[in-house]
Amino acid sequence: MTKKIQLDSLPTLPKRSEGENDRLVKQHQDKLVHVQQALLFSGERAVVVFEGMDAAGKGGTIRRLAWAMDPRSLKVWPIGAPNEIEAKQHYLQRFWTRLPEKTQIAVFDRSWYGRVLVERVEGFTAKKDWKRAYQEINDFERQLVDDGVRVVKLFLHVSKAEQRRRLIDRMRDPLKRWKLTYDDFRNRARWNDYVEAIEDMFDRTSTKHAPWHVVPSDDKPAARAEALGILAKNLSKGLDLSLPPLDRKIARMALKMLGKNAVKSAR
Repeated sequence: MTKKIQLDSLPTLPKRSEGENDRLVKQHQDKLVHVQQALLFSGERAVVVFEGMDAAGKGGTIRRLAWAMDPRSLKVWPIGAPNEIEAKQHYLQRFWTRLPEKTQIAVFDRSWYGRVLVERVEGFTAKKDWKRAYQEINDFERQLVDDGVRVVKLFLHVSKAEQRRRLIDRMRDPLKRWKLTYDDFRNRARWNDYVEAIEDMFDRTSTKHAPWHVVPSDDKPAARAEALGILAKNLSKGLDLSLPPLDRKIARMALKMLGKNAVKSAR
């Protein structure tokens, strides 16, 4: 059976100048600011999942998302191996405790999909358990959506040749070496196994209510613009992005404390 999403057949992103990519990033950041404001007033919440190959650019994209938004209602969760306590619990339990409160956006830098990716490929989880996880994950995300949570899932893919270049760059640059881990090279040695696991993940968990958005990331600036555009488009669906009027109670107090001209200019 042909897989719906194949990593070696992804369409390339449009070639743009550095200035054009920067302009698009700023445009999407501005819209995401309005999305965050709308969530604050509507009381809704959102979950953003970032997965991808090592060195695909997840961190840089998340930084550009975070730079644009108020940190009081945005939380980024970098997900690594479970700790000693978490390892004894159901694998989804640590994610339930990190879900956003009303008005908030939770961004997961890697996620519950570790169950069907690294745990599957590296043999950390029994086959019967990771195979069962596909339906568990679909049910988990279905519950989130049914509860009104906006869920957007992004996968950033980098080619094997470009990954090699980026890993070498990290080794040579003392300011980037902190990004390197033993796992980067261990995972690269199992490249084909990871591709198979990733494509199975797309087939089994790209659902109508929580589809996967795959971004080819060899062109890093273009990928950042593409990813932020996907977030802006999907997080804004059905939201009223118009600026809210000044609260009447605040307006009355402002009139009393600051004068008529101040209130007039704020309307």
